[in-house]
Amino acid sequence: MSFDASFWALVALILFFALLVYLKVPGVVSKALDGRADKIKSDLEEARKLREEAQQLLAEYQRKRKDAEAEASEIVAAAKREADALREEAELKTADYVTRRTAQAEQKIAQAESQAMAEVKSTAVDLAMDAARDIISSKVTGKASTDMFKQSLAEVKARMN
Repeated sequence: MSFDASFWALVALILFFALLVYLKVPGVVSKALDGRADKIKSDLEEARKLREEAQQLLAEYQRKRKDAEAEASEIVAAAKREADALREEAELKTADYVTRRTAQAEQKIAQAESQAMAEVKSTAVDLAMDAARDIISSKVTGKASTDMFKQSLAEVKARMN
């Protein structure tokens, strides 16, 4: 019987597979593949957990951002309210100040007017008295002139009050 090369290649192949089985190479390969599959599963599980944590962190940061925006809006609104209150208070104080200053000016004007009237009256009285004295002294002499002068002076003073 003559065996050709294909037969010997077949026998070598069978022996090679038998040797692989004897040395438990399929178990090692299977174990390696199982280990690799387990590692991939654990990596996927870890990636899933990391993704969930990332989503939670994102949600938390979005909530914090919304809270910060709301707080910033409240601060801006409070600042506006305070600025409006300060503006209104300043306007009221300014109006009050103007009113007081106007009243003071009117009072000073009234005092000056009153003083001027008093001075005019006083000057008029003095002039009238001088004129009366001159007229009386030129026309009336003696005790009659003195009495007339006193009477005229009393009348002028009575009209002044």
